[in-house]
Amino acid sequence: MSNIITERFIQCHDKLRETKEVKSSRQFAKSLDYLPQSLSEILKGRRDVTIELLRKSVEVYNINPFFLHHGKPPMFLKGDEVDEAMRVLTVVSDVDGDERILHVPVPAQAGYPSEIGNATFMSELPTYTLPDYKYKTGTHRSFDVAGDSMEPTLFEGDKVVCSYQESNYWESSIKDNYVYVIVTKSDVLVKRVYNKIKESKSLVLISDNDFYGSFMVDVSDIQEIWYVRAKLSPFLPSPNNLNNILHGEVRELRSTILQQSKIIKNLSETLDTFMASKS
Repeated sequence: MSNIITERFIQCHDKLRETKEVKSSRQFAKSLDYLPQSLSEILKGRRDVTIELLRKSVEVYNINPFFLHHGKPPMFLKGDEVDEAMRVLTVVSDVDGDERILHVPVPAQAGYPSEIGNATFMSELPTYTLPDYKYKTGTHRSFDVAGDSMEPTLFEGDKVVCSYQESNYWESSIKDNYVYVIVTKSDVLVKRVYNKIKESKSLVLISDNDFYGSFMVDVSDIQEIWYVRAKLSPFLPSPNNLNNILHGEVRELRSTILQQSKIIKNLSETLDTFMASKS
């Protein structure tokens, strides 16, 4: 039995036939460098559409990737509606047609930005499911957390489970002060976000660990955005963790210095008042 994305792909094929944009299924297959016999198997529901075939269909016939994944019109994009940022996501389904969550571990994150469109790379990543119903609809992905920039919210070794954010709706859907995974052309970043798309076509990325400064990323440099919905923690952070101790000591030292500065300021003001009363 074919999955829902395959069914929507077939609907697009049938619409192209109906509007005479393609004369036959054979011509459709040939235009996509695909074997007509293999396309016939897909149209008969005997196999699912491949990621590469979806990618070429989107590229050649302007099929709307959002329609393929979510079933929302339009079925095809026209003119300037064709957005290079829109891509066909690699999805993995189980025997019931439900999507599995694809996980991107730390070792794979270095290559992830450049391999987003590589079906082979994606197919080699681990997948799993969660029992909560909210993970049964839409496309979800999880990422390992690396480093300490999001402490104390997220610690190294945590996994964040995220839902895909469609690029056409970034301006309205990205919420201030929420945590997202931002995939740029070179990095995978887990950060708290402030949406400045309307004002400056950019996002402000903030670390919860105030040791790290905030910075801006242009929308043009962003490939994917994933909203963090949950975290999976394999262990509790050790209270003896050196980094935690150092950061704690720095915060205490900063607080002590501020308090001493106030004491010195008050003492100076008191001394000035005393000297003024003697003159």
